[in-house]
Amino acid sequence: MTFKLVCIANAVVAIGFGIAFVVAAEPTMAMYATEGAPGLTPLGLLIANLLGAAFIGFGVVAFQARDAADSVARRAIALGFVVGNTIGAVMTVLGITSGASNALGWSTVALYLIFAAGFGMTGLAKSSA
Repeated sequence: MTFKLVCIANAVVAIGFGIAFVVAAEPTMAMYATEGAPGLTPLGLLIANLLGAAFIGFGVVAFQARDAADSVARRAIALGFVVGNTIGAVMTVLGITSGASNALGWSTVALYLIFAAGFGMTGLAKSSA
């Protein structure tokens, strides 16, 4: 696994989810809802759209960083993704265990943890060269 591969994979997933939350937030969120949960309120729709915009932005950052040489900037980008993905995983687990999300949420936890580990392993260590 290389930093470049993690960046590209993260970009594809983040931009894909981002587009889904911007263009089709209600059906996207409905896939994760527990049975009988109400639809999105106007504020919930706005927050989902803003999340989508953030995901698209993160995807662009990841894609643009894919060829970054080992540097303080690359490690800062990687650290940001490790922290963000770790918090995302924790918050998703809390959402699932509180009943706010169904079992599909575990796939989101897995993605967050894969990317947190990937950026941690490939982007945080100083190169020995």
